Amino acid sequence: MILVCLAAPEARCQTPQPAELPSDGNYILAPNDLIQVKVFQEDDLLSTFPLIGIVKIGGRSPQEAARVIQDALAKDYLVNPQVTLTVIQYSKRHFTVLGQVQKPGAYDIPDREQMTLLEAIGTAGGYTRIADPSKITLKRSVDGRESVIKLDAKRMANENGSAFEILPGDVITVGESIF
Repeated sequence: MILVCLAAPEARCQTPQPAELPSDGNYILAPNDLIQVKVFQEDDLLSTFPLIGIVKIGGRSPQEAARVIQDALAKDYLVNPQVTLTVIQYSKRHFTVLGQVQKPGAYDIPDREQMTLLEAIGTAGGYTRIADPSKITLKRSVDGRESVIKLDAKRMANENGSAFEILPGDVITVGESIF
């Protein structure tokens, strides 16, 4: 068994229980995920594993990452290796709420759950008395490009099913009312 931290070297790698994968099976490995790699009937693999060098598995599903490791091992070291990769602990996903909320700051998105704009504002304690829910800006970085989105949470709260999903790294700013 091998534990791999996709994190800084000072991160502690222990043997916790496997985390539950999302029900849709589309999870993509992210920085700071803690994973466990097992190769069937290869208990002494700790001495062999470093021979395959650096294997990039970030941005792949656990199944794809296992295949990459399996291919690297099969290339020169093992005949038909059976590799299993398990996510032990997911990395934390953060968003930030600023402006006219009771508790501005950075917050974690609960593991493998989605969060809407209104839930994010609620997590930050809700609006202050001078907040204007119709003046919300969201800064989001997609593929290295930053974009600013204007949102009206007042309208969202009044409409059924109008939920805007918050993504990791989003910065939400609640504007101030002029009155």
